[in-house]
Amino acid sequence: MPASLQFHGVTTSTPPNAPLQISNSSRHAPSISVASNRLKFSGSAAALCRLYGRSGAVPKVCCKKEVFKDVVEGRGREVGKVEEELTCVMKFGGSSVGSAERMREVADLILGIPEENPVIVLSAMGKTTNHLLLAGEKVLSCGDLNMSKIDELTFIKELHLRTVQELGVDTSVVSAHLEELEQLLKGIARIKELTLRTRDYLVSFGECMSTRIFAAYLNKIGAKARQYDAFDIGFITTDDFTSADILEATYPAVAKRLHGDWISDPAIPVVTGFLGKGWKSCAVTTFGRGGSDLTATTIGKALGLREIQVWKDVDGVLTCDPSIHPLAEPVPFLTFEEAAELAYFGAQVLHPQSMRPAREGEIPVRVKNSYNPKAPGTLITKSRDMSKAVLTSIVLKQNVTMLDIVSTRMLGQFGFLAKVFSTFEDLGISVDVVATSEELDHVVEELKKIAVVNLLQHRSIISLIGNVQRSSLILEKVFNVLRTKGVNVQMISQGASKVNISLVVNDDEAERCVKALHFSFFESGDLSETDLDDGFGNGKVSAFKVESR
Repeated sequence: MPASLQFHGVTTSTPPNAPLQISNSSRHAPSISVASNRLKFSGSAAALCRLYGRSGAVPKVCCKKEVFKDVVEGRGREVGKVEEELTCVMKFGGSSVGSAERMREVADLILGIPEENPVIVLSAMGKTTNHLLLAGEKVLSCGDLNMSKIDELTFIKELHLRTVQELGVDTSVVSAHLEELEQLLKGIARIKELTLRTRDYLVSFGECMSTRIFAAYLNKIGAKARQYDAFDIGFITTDDFTSADILEATYPAVAKRLHGDWISDPAIPVVTGFLGKGWKSCAVTTFGRGGSDLTATTIGKALGLREIQVWKDVDGVLTCDPSIHPLAEPVPFLTFEEAAELAYFGAQVLHPQSMRPAREGEIPVRVKNSYNPKAPGTLITKSRDMSKAVLTSIVLKQNVTMLDIVSTRMLGQFGFLAKVFSTFEDLGISVDVVATSEELDHVVEELKKIAVVNLLQHRSIISLIGNVQRSSLILEKVFNVLRTKGVNVQMISQGASKVNISLVVNDDEAERCVKALHFSFFESGDLSETDLDDGFGNGKVSAFKVESR
């Protein structure tokens, strides 16, 4: 049976054993030959695309004889290489896939790295999650069954339908979900109840639709892709709705499903971020804000991949929040411990729990900018050279309530701290998150039985992430800066992590403090390597000139 080749819709048949050669005079040009029922390439698939696709058309080579496979299809990406394993996770946040244009750019970015076989993890498009929550709250409060009056639902429908139309994919990929979403909102309006369980199910529509649109678009442009809902491929969690934890059973289940599908029928996996399934309830759960990062690192650990890439809208992890101080700079290297502390104390770049799977699997995490892919970003690894490191980043958490607790019993009474923390545990309140005045009243009422309690509101925590082996140097500089600004530090704490020093100041002073500290540590240039050597190599403490802008 003769084999045949197709180029731009033209079929060329070859008799058995007859050689077919396509070549170019260029020394490095690719060539194709068919002889003895074998299809051979010299040169890369990308080179073939450059040679035969200059007019904008994409070359497609397929052999109609069953012993052959599709070898080149898509934008320079080789498809069908069954022998190759999945290599990395690429996670993209909401702003990275917030429109049809952004989805095209992300697809080009992914397909422009032909040496990678990635698992793709996506967040919901743009601000879809916020609009879903607002829609739920609105129908709950007004009880109106006329969905046309819910502006947030209208926005969600228009965004997703416009995106599929602009990408040229069938509207059926989202139409069923949009209809189900409307019915869910009507149900909330009827029963006048929005539980945490229902809230998780409500927000899941965002990721379910974004991944379906993106996978459909990849298939449309010739890059074979397969969409997955995380709760259907083994993401097993606790039943703590809105803040679920991933259980260990997740790792083998996810590995079995994704690896098995890749081996049997290779296609780019496109997975919903942020979502799981409760192990008792079997209901959809979420990991909290930024939970798609945790999805990505969990998949990376489950499959033992080479790298986890988290694509954001900034050039990596920064030295401070750029909305507070525009001169924030990218941090080139971090340890897992530093990254976890940054996330926990308020940095918005990463989910607080996302570093744990990567650390356990010892898989590097690279934070990159999808709007500026050439920027080097931040590489997060198990360890790094800390010999010259002082301060890595400054993180601000505002609107914090501080409880000042003094024992009414004798000094050093046994079990006092245990009683304090058991009070929080009994009321089901995290020490770091006290949300409402009613909860605060209960806490204060209980604690007053064993202590004198002062409630201090409108405070901020400034966390200094860095090398606390140089804590004397850091604190000397910090207190010099804050003294010149007339700021009184109300509390200081060094975390058990050994990479964090936290200060408590008034809310109205916090941003001014961050700007001054950032200038002193990262911009003024008055902290030299000589200072470091003198301060710690010779047992001396250097004095610093403090300037302000």
